[in-house]
Amino acid sequence: MEEATVVIVGAGFAGLTAARALRSRGVDVLVLESADRVGGRAFTVRSGAGTPVDLGGQWIGHDHTRVTALATEFGMRLFPTPAQGTPLLVDGGRKVGSAPLTTLSAGLALLRLEMLSRLPFRAKTDRVTVADWIARIPGRRARRLLDVILSEALACDLDRVSVGALGTGLRSAGGLRVMLGTAGGAQESLLSGGVGGLADALAAELGPVVHLSRPVTAMTRTADGVRVDTPSGPVRALRAIVTAPPPIAAAIGHEPPLPAQRLLAQTSTSMGTIYKAIAVYDTPFWREDGYSGEVLDLSGPVPAAFDASPDDGPGHLCVLVPGRSARALDRLSADDRRNTVLGSLAHHFGRRTMNPLSWHEKSWHHDPHVGGGYSAIPMPGALHALTHAARPTGPIHWAGTETAPRWTGYLEGAVRSGERAAGEVAAALRAEPEQTEVAGRPRPLRG
Repeated sequence: MEEATVVIVGAGFAGLTAARALRSRGVDVLVLESADRVGGRAFTVRSGAGTPVDLGGQWIGHDHTRVTALATEFGMRLFPTPAQGTPLLVDGGRKVGSAPLTTLSAGLALLRLEMLSRLPFRAKTDRVTVADWIARIPGRRARRLLDVILSEALACDLDRVSVGALGTGLRSAGGLRVMLGTAGGAQESLLSGGVGGLADALAAELGPVVHLSRPVTAMTRTADGVRVDTPSGPVRALRAIVTAPPPIAAAIGHEPPLPAQRLLAQTSTSMGTIYKAIAVYDTPFWREDGYSGEVLDLSGPVPAAFDASPDDGPGHLCVLVPGRSARALDRLSADDRRNTVLGSLAHHFGRRTMNPLSWHEKSWHHDPHVGGGYSAIPMPGALHALTHAARPTGPIHWAGTETAPRWTGYLEGAVRSGERAAGEVAAALRAEPEQTEVAGRPRPLRG
């Protein structure tokens, strides 16, 4: 039987970070990833212009210190998210400018939401969905603007998330201004080489201990550790760290069965629904007309677009389509979907958008290894499903962005969770001096 001191399930940022932290302490690790690539919810491809295109997580926030430190360590550069020019607010195919009454009503509603998120928990906020809350806001256009903003922020249908869960997310991100903001906020910077490039660099450093296309099917907790079953054979370890999103981790069988609180995290959360596409052009030509590339469209098939261009290269227009709108695109053929998205952009920026150098898209809710994006969200009435998501289950420890009390749902949360879980495991190994060997090999206990 194959053996390792610690088995890590998942090669996203939480798993790669945990493996790296344990290796730095001299602990023998094995990383098992079900997909044929590393990165999890980060995925970078190359454009027709040779530039990195992030089809998954891409923004690095002002206070995302751990991701920033990793990027710096691997020689990657952060650069400001493009923001020059005028953003567009569009309704019914018509540019509506700043729409003072609409933005005032929506702004006041968001202010109330911010204040609500700072109050002590009240059970009724977990019974009210965000969709129900928005329905009470005066003004059709203001309601639709709030729907677009918040569904983009959460990547889900707003009738599937409670006001309480949204408030918890706001606190985790440091408030609404940070969650939605660019300069000083969670979308402040982009990463040269792409976020997926950073994941690749982490995996390359770890080398052959990262096994791709090797899913974990079952885990058995024993008196002296854990047995991890895979289609290519079992692995025996003293400890394990599971980093898969809770709804995906639910597919792993456990013996003995997991405790009720852990099962709650897996059965009472759901992954968001999000489609992402990036069209790449010779230049960010929309800036020539004074536009920033940012669009909020209250009635079209593509509710939001952003400029995600490299600071020294071609133009990247990014679209994010959540929830029902994403599922509507799913019903189209690949060509019709491309034409629908590019046609929407052409309405804002002209016919030049119809002929990109390259076109890239991904529907994350169809990825069987991730299940959706941006993260797992408690279902209405189950806000506390993730409260104890980081609590170990015997020799099994849990990581992933959903387990992070700060920056839940962000890359930063994933990295912090991996470091936290590695620290837990290292402490547990030091506390078990009688188990100093695995298969006759000394188990390092440095750190």
